[in-house]
Amino acid sequence: MTAEEIEHFEKELWKRIQVLNSIIWENRAIKPKVDDWLRNFSETDERLMALYLLSEFMYFGDSQMRTLLKALYRDLYRYPIVREIRKANADTLDISIIENQFKNELLSTRFLGIGNPSESGAHLLYFFRQENNLSKKNFINSYEIFSKENKNVKELVFLDDFCGSGEQVSTDKSLADFIKSIKLTHPAARVDYLMLVGTATGIAKIRSTGLFSNVESVITLDGSFKIFGANSRYFQNVSLPFILDQVRDFARKYGYVLTDKICYKAGCVDFPERNACASSNALGFSDCQLLLGFHHNTPDNTLPIIWYDEKDYAWTPIFKRYNKKYNF
Repeated sequence: MTAEEIEHFEKELWKRIQVLNSIIWENRAIKPKVDDWLRNFSETDERLMALYLLSEFMYFGDSQMRTLLKALYRDLYRYPIVREIRKANADTLDISIIENQFKNELLSTRFLGIGNPSESGAHLLYFFRQENNLSKKNFINSYEIFSKENKNVKELVFLDDFCGSGEQVSTDKSLADFIKSIKLTHPAARVDYLMLVGTATGIAKIRSTGLFSNVESVITLDGSFKIFGANSRYFQNVSLPFILDQVRDFARKYGYVLTDKICYKAGCVDFPERNACASSNALGFSDCQLLLGFHHNTPDNTLPIIWYDEKDYAWTPIFKRYNKKYNF
């Protein structure tokens, strides 16, 4: 590209970012804030690459989250039950039969959040109940499943906002032990894991554990959402003043420094272990390489240059991550 073409390209990026900020991003990336974020990067070409990455950031605001919660209930919970009811009743279209039997199924269902009560899975339950006009009786704390009031529960549904690599759920021994206990006390019950957004690889990893009867997401991100992957959607059919390898090296250079700090805090003190940790997570936890954020938080599977905000290192995030505990 010529200097004039690059200047035009940058102006177009700013226009796109301004539109996204006002319509989708809930005004979380106003120009002064973007300028502050760009000061993290030392070179002009790095700032241009950062702007391009930001212009491709996918964000789910409050209204989008509520819409997804409705879709999760309708598409992943209600519709499959309705299909089974119709199938068991000669493909009936009788609304009274369908609704009466569905009501009985709902009465024997309990919704729980993944993780402890302070995490996002539990946080979603309140809004999930609101948006779908559900009874409080459908929601319980995990320990309540073993009470006599819930002895006839036929389905347990774990809710989550996002599944990236799938490692946190698939390697959680306490969760696995809990589900095994449920299967002992409720041998006929289904145990499902439903999420708003998930990567295809993460979903497959959780399915492979065999813990759940069903693992589904409202939105599934295929391999094209991996920014620097072989099938990346971000570098196809678009004219750019840089190539994929340049942007990847730029994001990795800064991401390594940031995740190195996190790895050290997580206990990786010796260089070989710390280097391996920082290298494998420099482009997002478990090398997920995503550009994704939610109204309530930014997943650590997203590029660290987007969200890093630790007190021990001077870095200004553009979409902050509210950290609970790093799993690097």
